[in-house]
Amino acid sequence: MDCHGIHIYQGEVHGNEREYEDFWRVLEPYEQQHAALIGNPATRLRYVEIHARLRMLLATTINSIPEQLRILKGEYGKPYLADYPELAFNLSHTAKKHVIVTGINQELGVDIEACKPRTTLPALVEKCFAEEEQNYWRLLPEQEKADAFYRFWTRKEAFVKAVGRGIALGLNQCVINPEDHNRFLRLPSGYGQPDTWQIQKIDVGKGYCAAYAARSLIR
Repeated sequence: MDCHGIHIYQGEVHGNEREYEDFWRVLEPYEQQHAALIGNPATRLRYVEIHARLRMLLATTINSIPEQLRILKGEYGKPYLADYPELAFNLSHTAKKHVIVTGINQELGVDIEACKPRTTLPALVEKCFAEEEQNYWRLLPEQEKADAFYRFWTRKEAFVKAVGRGIALGLNQCVINPEDHNRFLRLPSGYGQPDTWQIQKIDVGKGYCAAYAARSLIR
């Protein structure tokens, strides 16, 4: 748990076929239906394992049984516990890594990305970064640009997941302070003042970047 009362869990996704049936039984029918539509066997294994592990973690947290949890989705698709809405949670995964964050009475989001070099980074920066962020990024040495991109991107993604809107909200509207990457400079109207939000890096190992965004719902 960090100093803001956020619990962070991370781990490897094993995709072990021997555990598949145990994980499958934990899922709700709608999750099983979704999994059945995934054509790639390895991707299907990962989906089933990750969502089963999420259920197991949440069940342990509230002293319940994983298959009895009622996970519903809000207006824009953000999941929540129907019978324990005060327990906020969010999940992100990439490649063979996953991160789950939980907290009580929080708006909470998390994102993890594999930090791969991409020729499209300049175009993504132009589209998804605000002017201040673009100016900062373009002045960096070339060897630092990829890491900086993912550092900003994961924080932005964590925020839009926390408020339940996703990237449709506009990543260029969620502006990271170039002088302090753990603070927002500006946010879209209706989502609070920048200093009411916490954004923090999560150490997930070399080659990956992760962060969470959180705001307390208790005023």
